[in-house]
Amino acid sequence: MRMKLLFPLIISVVVLISTGITALAQQGFAPDGDRPERNRPNLLATLGLSPDQVQQIKKFNQAHRPQIQEAVQRLREANRALDAAVYADAVNDFDFQTRLKEFQSAQAHVAKLRFESEFAIRKILTPDQLVRFRDLRRKFAESRQLRRNGPGRPGGRPGLKPPPPITNEF
Repeated sequence: MRMKLLFPLIISVVVLISTGITALAQQGFAPDGDRPERNRPNLLATLGLSPDQVQQIKKFNQAHRPQIQEAVQRLREANRALDAAVYADAVNDFDFQTRLKEFQSAQAHVAKLRFESEFAIRKILTPDQLVRFRDLRRKFAESRQLRRNGPGRPGGRPGLKPPPPITNEF
């Protein structure tokens, strides 16, 4: 269950980073605020990407976006099929195992594409840009965790109680 929730989040972060850089690249290099303010950092200004780096990332994303979208769609479909197999009216071990293998294969493919994308972008960054990028990722993860857990709640969500323990008593 935890992986089921974590995986879409990982995909979202990768897509957000790559599309954010691509969108900024398509709009042109404008680090001085030539565009309206947004609630996210200006990656071009923060990382200090050169026009050549922006172009490299843009080309990579354009070439790989269809492949990533297809893989994510395949994963969603595999997840739905696995969920249907788990909660089907009749228990069918073969169907469950088949759907599980399809889900795992789709999940592995998306993870492979994600890491290949990150590695390709990483190779474009200078050592200083890499340090800044790591810092941005860390801050993003911290703010996401804070939003998820709420202030003062290191391990839980606000307003939610833990589920009651499962017992064998009826």
